[in-house]
Amino acid sequence: MKPWIAPKSIGDIRVGSVALIVAAALFMQMLDSTIIVTAIPAMAGSFGVTPLSMGAGITTYMLTVAILIPAAGWLADRIGARSVFLGAIVVFTLGSLLCGLSRDLPQFIGSRAVQGAGGAFMVPVGQIIVLRLAQRDQLVRTLSLLSWPALFAPVIGPTIGGFITTYFSWRWTFLINIPLGVICLTLSVWLIPDDGHRKNVPLDWLGLLLSSLGLGALLAGLDGLVHHSTNLPVTVGLIVGGVAFCGLATRHMLHTTHPLLDFSIMRVKSFALSTLSSGSYYRIALNTMPFLLPLLFQLAFGMTAFQAGSLMVAYFGGNLAVRLITTPVLERFGTRKAVVVNGILSAVAIALCIPLDATTPLPLVLALLFLGGATRSMQYTALNVLTFIDISPEQRSSASTLATMIMQITILLGVVVGTLSLSLFQAVRGATALGLPDFQLSFAALATLTLISALQMRRIPQSETEARRK
Repeated sequence: MKPWIAPKSIGDIRVGSVALIVAAALFMQMLDSTIIVTAIPAMAGSFGVTPLSMGAGITTYMLTVAILIPAAGWLADRIGARSVFLGAIVVFTLGSLLCGLSRDLPQFIGSRAVQGAGGAFMVPVGQIIVLRLAQRDQLVRTLSLLSWPALFAPVIGPTIGGFITTYFSWRWTFLINIPLGVICLTLSVWLIPDDGHRKNVPLDWLGLLLSSLGLGALLAGLDGLVHHSTNLPVTVGLIVGGVAFCGLATRHMLHTTHPLLDFSIMRVKSFALSTLSSGSYYRIALNTMPFLLPLLFQLAFGMTAFQAGSLMVAYFGGNLAVRLITTPVLERFGTRKAVVVNGILSAVAIALCIPLDATTPLPLVLALLFLGGATRSMQYTALNVLTFIDISPEQRSSASTLATMIMQITILLGVVVGTLSLSLFQAVRGATALGLPDFQLSFAALATLTLISALQMRRIPQSETEARRK
């Protein structure tokens, strides 16, 4: 079917429609990564294995994504971003069907690998499509639309997963992707145009090997820390080896003729700050808070899992409500100013969680959660815009791939930081169990990290973001 090409007079509508389709596909993929958590016990019972064994399905998906993501930009340039994106939706939907039909753990692990193969290309290639289609004056609005899947999926995924598993079957946590995938595929075929962008360059096999080994080993090591691997030397070895391979991959790609990824984009200060140093600091805090808050409510406040999950609705409400003003704020005040001011507000919102205890009035707890969710949403979107706003069209494939790789690392780092901070402060206190002081000190550390991130963003020259926005 030929893609529909909208007249120039309604180009903004077409760009927005494509951004929404891509965002819906990304939401399907990201939701799947979080929805599975609450279904693990039921799946383990169905397969006749222990819940701990089900971790292999999560790890397989993660490693498949890690191995294939580095090739996303090259493949999109070689055969076309539209073709790769459509193929990714098909493969991911097929993998979801196979997961829902799995009868034992080996079948499920294989099915998760198929899912991972599709998921690896959805995020970076979907971003590439939108970045190539949008004009500079449309970037803020379109990138704002692409931000909501990463904000909403981690918050509502476990709740949706628990509901489906309790009242239907764990299989529907995967089978629900079938109609969603078909809808996304149909709309993509109809609305997403082929931009005609092709690069007939050879694949950098050594760069792919080194970067895949590096990212895979690093994520596997971080996953081992998250799940308290008993083999600590192996876990540390994976992390060290991953960092080493990533370093070798970077060195190779800086000195080869046709690199897999163009690292010259690191000379763009807005991209470097928003993805590596400052941006990574904030994204770690962003991914740690949804991990710490439910634990706080259960372990320190004595709430049930359902009560803790219900409170998180306020956090989600803050995420959702601020979406109505995010684009106008960024366009009115500029991305640089917004990311600094809102970053400071984010640090304040985290710091305000420090004095919370079981006697804190519920309305105040809900108000603070709402504030935290709102500042989190604004900052994530501003960082996403800042990542790409100064990137030239020829650099967008590499920029999208690198940004996605870094995002995968910071997702796991958020849980690792949360786990290690609680364990560290508990050990310093000499306590036998986690208590309220451990959460308070962790919130203080995260607030400090967030404040450092915001203040570092002042180093971005006004002209780098504002001149292009205008």
